[in-house]
Amino acid sequence: MAVEGNENVHGAGPETLAEPRAARRYPVAPGYRVNVRSGPGTGYQVVRVLPYGARVPVHCQKPGERVTGPYGTSDLWDNIGNGQFVSDAYVDTGSDGYVAVRCA
Repeated sequence: MAVEGNENVHGAGPETLAEPRAARRYPVAPGYRVNVRSGPGTGYQVVRVLPYGARVPVHCQKPGERVTGPYGTSDLWDNIGNGQFVSDAYVDTGSDGYVAVRCA
């Protein structure tokens, strides 16, 4: 099972930092090939297209263009990789709000 973020491990000795864990992967809406864009809006360049049945990590999220998709209307965009964003309206995160930290 994947868990987001880092954990500090406290013990009798000095504090150590555990290995970072992979971001949780969320399913893209069934029956959709979703455009991955270079920024949080449809005006940004398409850098690739996700295949049917894709699952994506959500490293961070940021507000951007408002988009309507199978999971409602949202201005949240999910960062799934370096310079890669998809509208949260196409990702089944189980929430209408943030499920990851805000992107810097």
